[in-house]
Amino acid sequence: LSNLHSISCQLQGQFHLNGMHKAGDVVLGGLFEIHFFSVFPDLSFTSEPQEPTCHSFDVLGFRQAQTMVFAIDEINRNPDLLPRVTLGYSLYDNCVKLGIGFRAALSLASGREEQFILEDNCVGTPPVLGIVGDSSSTRSIAISTVLGLYRVPMVSYFATCSCLSDRQKFPSFFRTIPSDAFQVRAMIQILRHFGWTWTGLLVSDDDYGLHAAGSFQSHLSQSGGGCLAYLEVLPWGNDRAELRRIVDVMRKSTARVVIVFAHESHMINLMEEVVRQNVTDLQWMASEAWIAATVLQTPKLMPYIGGTLGIAIRRGEIPGFRDFLLQIRPDLQHNNSYGNSMVNLFWEYTFQCRFAPPHAGWVEAGGSLCTGQEDPELVVNEFLDISNLRPEYNVYKAVYALAYALDDMLKCEPGRGPFTGNSCGTLQRVEPWQLVYYMEKVNFTTPFGDHVSFDENGDAAPMYDIMNWLWLPDGRIQIQNVGQVKESVKGEELTLDQDKIFWNTESKEPPRSVCSETCPPGTRMARKKGQPVCCFDCIPCSEGEISEKNDSLECTSCPEDFWSGPQRDHCVHKKTEFLSYQEPLGICLTATSLLGTFICAVVLGIFMYYHSTPLVRANNSELSFQLLLSLKLCFLCSLLFIGRPRLWTCQLRHAAFGISFVLCVSCILVKTMVVLAVFKASRPGGGDSLKMFGAAQQRGTVVVLTSIQAAICTAWIVSASPAPHKNTQYHKDKIVYECVVGSTVGFAVLLGYIGLLAILSFMLAFLARNLPDNFNEAKLITFSLLIFCAVWIAFVPAYVNSPGKYADAVEVFAILASSFGLLLALFGPKCYVILLRPERNTKKAVMGRGIQ
Repeated sequence: LSNLHSISCQLQGQFHLNGMHKAGDVVLGGLFEIHFFSVFPDLSFTSEPQEPTCHSFDVLGFRQAQTMVFAIDEINRNPDLLPRVTLGYSLYDNCVKLGIGFRAALSLASGREEQFILEDNCVGTPPVLGIVGDSSSTRSIAISTVLGLYRVPMVSYFATCSCLSDRQKFPSFFRTIPSDAFQVRAMIQILRHFGWTWTGLLVSDDDYGLHAAGSFQSHLSQSGGGCLAYLEVLPWGNDRAELRRIVDVMRKSTARVVIVFAHESHMINLMEEVVRQNVTDLQWMASEAWIAATVLQTPKLMPYIGGTLGIAIRRGEIPGFRDFLLQIRPDLQHNNSYGNSMVNLFWEYTFQCRFAPPHAGWVEAGGSLCTGQEDPELVVNEFLDISNLRPEYNVYKAVYALAYALDDMLKCEPGRGPFTGNSCGTLQRVEPWQLVYYMEKVNFTTPFGDHVSFDENGDAAPMYDIMNWLWLPDGRIQIQNVGQVKESVKGEELTLDQDKIFWNTESKEPPRSVCSETCPPGTRMARKKGQPVCCFDCIPCSEGEISEKNDSLECTSCPEDFWSGPQRDHCVHKKTEFLSYQEPLGICLTATSLLGTFICAVVLGIFMYYHSTPLVRANNSELSFQLLLSLKLCFLCSLLFIGRPRLWTCQLRHAAFGISFVLCVSCILVKTMVVLAVFKASRPGGGDSLKMFGAAQQRGTVVVLTSIQAAICTAWIVSASPAPHKNTQYHKDKIVYECVVGSTVGFAVLLGYIGLLAILSFMLAFLARNLPDNFNEAKLITFSLLIFCAVWIAFVPAYVNSPGKYADAVEVFAILASSFGLLLALFGPKCYVILLRPERNTKKAVMGRGIQ
């Protein structure tokens, strides 16, 4: 302790890390993958553990670090951005290892001074104001969990795990790459575009892969875009048995599309097993983590992985970047972790690989691995190739986001600031949490024309390029841009140039990848028990139901007047059925009705012509004329039962039928009564009986009996009128037009009244059957009524059991049969005598022998 107002703090230890550093008024930190592998020494527990060593120099990771250096130099030269402020940087190598990356982050946050004095007023800037990195989701989660406690802004350029969007857990985390949630939705859009509903999913065994798997399954189920044939987790180590099992699952599955959320190292091990098992008929879909992996783009792997489609980070352009890379020189004065050791490693790598002896093994060169076949010019060309800047472009945007946030903070006017007491952050006393506030409001446009801002979760505006691995005829591999997917007001907007896509199939067409083929219209999907939702059977729709679209979940019922077509894919009007004038049955009944009417007219004409003959006069010509007219009405009323039922026909048909037949039977009843009266009058002392039943009484009786039926019909129509009805109970595919009686009681009373009169007439005629021959008309009446009653007794069960139009046909048949029975039985013998046996049509013959 130097005094009561200051505290001396001593650094307890140093992490020996590869890094690049440059002083400035404000220092920005960076974490990059400069080496692929790291080796941790064995722990002895008896001595201080040695530092891990990093191997296999990553040229592209080094270029990403140089992008940050370039961006900071460019900002320092820009008079409009952060004037009078110089940015510095402190960049570290994480060696693709969580332990090393975490050590580097702590070094950035706490600084590397051996000793410093903590003043009581805490004046001064922190070691770094913000960090660009990390490239891994797992490392970003671990580092942000700690740095978030102190609100140190961290802007990742490659960590995509959707879990990092949780603002409660990671309050100071930002990123210039879209999250996996959008990447997953973008992939689902591609799956939908090509109709791939049955896919396999491979993920790496880390936060990136496992969160991607969960997000993919969740979005897949929500969107209804398909389902997974299998989900496999790729092991971190080169576990041959596990890889063999995974590839065997892929080979046996019916899914032809495989989606992979994994890193290059996983894919290298996986593809070795794919080649070993010769699995060549798969369509690969790559996540942004390996879509641009040049290590996989070899002629040996193209038969297996050619035609790969994938999501790639948005490509950008950085003017002047290549010229900057050409100026990089080794730092001979500071070949240590405090100088530009990364630059020195790069030059050592290219130099020693040039002179490595050619052989099939590996030698170590400058902490990296080289083969004897390395061409340093190719290494340099790869380093200088800026035609496909993707992670580098995100690094560039991340640095500028921090710079713009700092610039906005320093432009704050005292007394109008957003912090306590309207204060502002100052360069002399800036806090990282103050920069977080301005990071949330960053809004600028890059020279490439892309808009950069962060949403409430710290995520950048989502946009991806869609890449395709083109296998050229000369054996070379080219990654081409075939489309784009970006966020829009309507959701994910997919743009694809399908003609440019290379398909590694014999047909050169997109493969089919479905568990079950599409169910065509007219069928519905039925889930297969115990299998995913994409596996189903196609069940034809039932009668009366249709499905108009492919893969319908349910069949819909047709409207009441419609029925399903032959293919069950559309509804058609139901066939209508009624006793029609156009069908054979209707034609026959109509012809029969008209024939009966014609015969009645002929008989009436005969009786009128021979009205003065003894036979006509002896059989009560007036009642005979009335009977013939009523029979003609009976024949004609049957026509009301033919044709489409309408309200007036339904009301008239039964009324006309009932009244006509009552009129007919009433005439027969009166005729029978007249026969009995005449017979009684012929006996001694019976003359008064005939006077009591004269012509006026006969006509009155007919009128009264008929009026009773008319009253019954009127009451029936008024209380419960018969009406037309569309009956769909007889046939589901037909509409049977029929007349409902309205009141069964009314119909029964109508028939009962006719039956009552008929039975009464029959009984009277039966009693008079044995009268002398000159009064033998009673026999004809008895026989005619016997036919009449037999017909209508048979009608009742036949009518009840006949559906639809056949019920009408039965009733028409009963009307015609009974009418013909009466006509032929009553008038047939008389016409025979009148026309063919005129010698018997004399008074003597009628009075003497009667009709034989």
